[in-house]
Amino acid sequence: MSKRILITGGTGFIGHVLCRELLTRGYELTVFSRQPAETVKSSCGRVETVCDLQQLRSSPGYDAVINLAGEGIADKRWTESRKQILRDSRIGVTESLVEIICSWERLPEVLISGSAVGFYGDQGNATVTENTPPNDEFTHQLCRDWENATKPLADTGVRLCFSRTGLVAGPGGGFLERMILPFKLGLGGRLGPGTQYMPWVHRDDVVQALIWMMETQSAKGPFNVVSPNPATNAEFTRALGKVLLRPTLCPVPASILKVALGEMARLLLTGQKAIPAKLTNEGFTFQYPDLERALSHSLAGRAGR
Repeated sequence: MSKRILITGGTGFIGHVLCRELLTRGYELTVFSRQPAETVKSSCGRVETVCDLQQLRSSPGYDAVINLAGEGIADKRWTESRKQILRDSRIGVTESLVEIICSWERLPEVLISGSAVGFYGDQGNATVTENTPPNDEFTHQLCRDWENATKPLADTGVRLCFSRTGLVAGPGGGFLERMILPFKLGLGGRLGPGTQYMPWVHRDDVVQALIWMMETQSAKGPFNVVSPNPATNAEFTRALGKVLLRPTLCPVPASILKVALGEMARLLLTGQKAIPAKLTNEGFTFQYPDLERALSHSLAGRAGR
């Protein structure tokens, strides 16, 4: 009998690819989304759809839950109202999800919940593993509370994993889409000093890491889902320019970013030299550990256009 999986955020940049990969492996999927059912199925494939978590109250249960719900952290300037939306879409949804899970006839074997390397806050040039103490700032508080929202399940026997994901590159969307136009216009360049680290990862590796966490019974706790080869902003800029066949001679001063973006500029001007210590120690293999190869795959056919 096929295992049944509940996924939130299944129509997102990572989620829809994850859904299709799981379907090829024979899993039965239910996707929670507020989008119309036909839109969800068009994006995710042959899945059941749920538009309200309350529909799942007192259900027989699922074998696994993968929670990827959350508004895009860099979509809009961080006003106080925007910060609350970010919290509600992550922490609020996770709290509701956990409360619903606790009503099931049978608890899942595992809950994999989204998080981000922003958990650590700004770490400068220090190498960041899952054991690195965080710097207390908004992104840390957001990710900390997001992870802590699963605590009611901690003593129930449900295995908990947290995917502390980096900047995700892949075809057809993600943060790269916002970078392409200025580079195409010859206006690409480093941001601020360029020495800040960008903990990037290819989407296919994120998908495989999530499945690995689900299928590996010994996996628990936080995992840095990032490439084993972190790059500085200057290194990332040069690699992107090379792949797009465009110059990278127009740096953006930190002062301009701070004026334009306010507090959110910290996403661009600070970072983490994060490495996937636990995944590497467990023998997980990355398909795209090399930045230039990952960018080439993500932007195939777009160089020089």
